[in-house]
Amino acid sequence: MASITSAAISIPSFTGLKTSNITTTKANPTVNVKVPSKLGVRASMKELGVAVAATAASAILASNAMAVEVLLGASDGSLAFVPNEFSAAAGEKIVFKNNAGFPHNVVFDEDEIPGGVDATKISMPEEEYLNGPGEVYAVTLTEKGTYSFYCAPHQGAGMIGKVTVN
Repeated sequence: MASITSAAISIPSFTGLKTSNITTTKANPTVNVKVPSKLGVRASMKELGVAVAATAASAILASNAMAVEVLLGASDGSLAFVPNEFSAAAGEKIVFKNNAGFPHNVVFDEDEIPGGVDATKISMPEEEYLNGPGEVYAVTLTEKGTYSFYCAPHQGAGMIGKVTVN
């Protein structure tokens, strides 16, 4: 399945629109729309509507390739995952990003993940840490279900989270 990383509508001005087709390719996912200048406002609005619909569809496709970002440590310095509960699509990348109060890590609880999933394959080793601001750990969960996770050095302080994979 091709993923589209960006979409744009190029319209020079509403009154001086030019003719061309709407095209997207895997190599060039940009949507360029130019409405015929000889058409009336009604036809121009129809073409503009087609362009908006095409852009919305491209944005939806692009969102499937995007990642969920979870901060490790709240901006106020509290030891928490932000957000601490969220949903993700199966196969969607989840990026855990160091924010405050580090060192942190991300460990999935082997007793609170879907059956058949190996917690060691989706977790950071408990003795490894993200030590600096902006450092990240990314994981892609493919099995549907609920996954509980924690930060090993701060679990006792309540740094726990849950993701539901749909």
